[in-house]
Amino acid sequence: MKTESKFSIWLTILAFILLVGPFALSFHMHYPDEMYYSDAAVKMLQNGDIQTPYLGSEETRFKKPILTYWFVLAGFKIFGVTPFASRIFFLLAGALTIGFVFWASRVFFNDRKISNLAALIMASHPVLILSSTRSIPDVLLGFFMAMSTVGFIGFLKYGNSAPKKFHWLLFLGLALAFEVKGLPAAALGGLGILYLLLNPWQRIHIKKLVHFPSVLTAIVIASYWFVAMYWIHGATYLESFVEDQVGMRVASRFLLIGKNLLIAALLIIVLFVPWFIFGFKNTKSNTKKLFHEQPAFTGFVILWVIAILLMSAAVSKFYERYLLPVIPMTTIWVAWLLIRAAILERIKLLKSSLIFFLGLNIIVFLAGIFFNYFLPSTFWVWLQIAIFGSGIVYLFKTSQNNEKLTHSIALSVLLLFFGISISTFQISLPDAGQHIKTYARDKDIPKGSKIAFLGHLHTGSKIRIGLGPDYFMTDLNEGNFDERFSDYDFIIIEDKHLSRIPKENYQIELAALNWDAKHIGKMALSLLHGNSEEVKSETGKKFYWVKPI
Repeated sequence: MKTESKFSIWLTILAFILLVGPFALSFHMHYPDEMYYSDAAVKMLQNGDIQTPYLGSEETRFKKPILTYWFVLAGFKIFGVTPFASRIFFLLAGALTIGFVFWASRVFFNDRKISNLAALIMASHPVLILSSTRSIPDVLLGFFMAMSTVGFIGFLKYGNSAPKKFHWLLFLGLALAFEVKGLPAAALGGLGILYLLLNPWQRIHIKKLVHFPSVLTAIVIASYWFVAMYWIHGATYLESFVEDQVGMRVASRFLLIGKNLLIAALLIIVLFVPWFIFGFKNTKSNTKKLFHEQPAFTGFVILWVIAILLMSAAVSKFYERYLLPVIPMTTIWVAWLLIRAAILERIKLLKSSLIFFLGLNIIVFLAGIFFNYFLPSTFWVWLQIAIFGSGIVYLFKTSQNNEKLTHSIALSVLLLFFGISISTFQISLPDAGQHIKTYARDKDIPKGSKIAFLGHLHTGSKIRIGLGPDYFMTDLNEGNFDERFSDYDFIIIEDKHLSRIPKENYQIELAALNWDAKHIGKMALSLLHGNSEEVKSETGKKFYWVKPI
């Protein structure tokens, strides 16, 4: 089977962007931690201080280094303050991670079958896809660790004769990863460097490894923000950073550590869906063969996997995205294992997997038609439905082509996310921020107004993006709201807090109403019964605009 024919890494990257993009570039889903970075980026636009991150409450936040904030800020500066702008560079980082995996596997194996399969596995990895749809540090950490992976692979391949480009890739990748998330990058990078220096199969001399231009550049990049924060704020900022990196994230209970370790070990296998299924046959014997064939590379992968499992086990709350930094390196090893296990010849199993994902796509396709048939939709959504249907037809046709089965499986996973956004369009969009944006424009709310906000902070983050830098919105909490709200020109308040407003002194108008995803069942039934607006009004999320009389 000539699966290496007609494969283009650039088309694979483009497919990732186009199919994940609709789900990523509007708030179909809004991950809680995104508010820290988008809120801070809006504040940076307003106050001109691009070094110091601020929360929506105007408190400083030093828990993460600066680079993630700058990625959001760059999107806002180039494209304006929109959901699209907050996430575009994270989507591109996820897409380019696929390119680094392809590059690294080509460097080490010089086998197009392995590199092509590695790229397809990486492109369809659920953790990469989900992380690419969020403006949080994890996809950037994975991206820069993938960049350093190419550097590590270069040393594992060429030893002490490694070209200088691998020094730059290794050290710059680690430095940028450190400026994204701090200690996880330092821990994995330090272990990787020690492995290069000490492993008995491909030991690198320290004089060959330490290339002063790349090392010094990396040190400057990695230390920049920390030096800047010490210069501006003194040593107190370190307390918040260390607490987040070590204190509050490290679990002390053995039962919790054991549970996290078990979950992490299971997920690092299962999340290679469906590819891990193809490696079950003769896994033990194939792994031994791979170790004897390339002991230095296999040992490196094992070291990093064990390290990330232990780090994930030690946190107080485990998330699957914590595994992302080692997934690029692991993906290359998995692709190698599957090629050695003759995955390309296991036609029936490949076709069964493709048919399974086609079935899921059909279910999602029908759900999308259902929601958009009963609710007001747009030409662009129906065009997306038509493209989605065409993609399913294409996959059915390619299921008969044995040479394209691995490509089709990866595409079927990506197509699922493309299709899900058709239904979430009706549930989530326009988000509350866009409703408030429209309200402020229609009511000619003066730019520069000071606005108090009381409600769910995640929705508040969407509203801050909707209003943009022309309005100064501050998050208040239930404890300080009564004392402070009168200091502001306007108030935006969630319905459950509305009783705290003295109605005789204020004019109150509904400014945003969205479906609540918790009531998706009621939403579907209401469409059949023809009373969706009534049910939406009863169960939806409401935010009110309040102004003094």
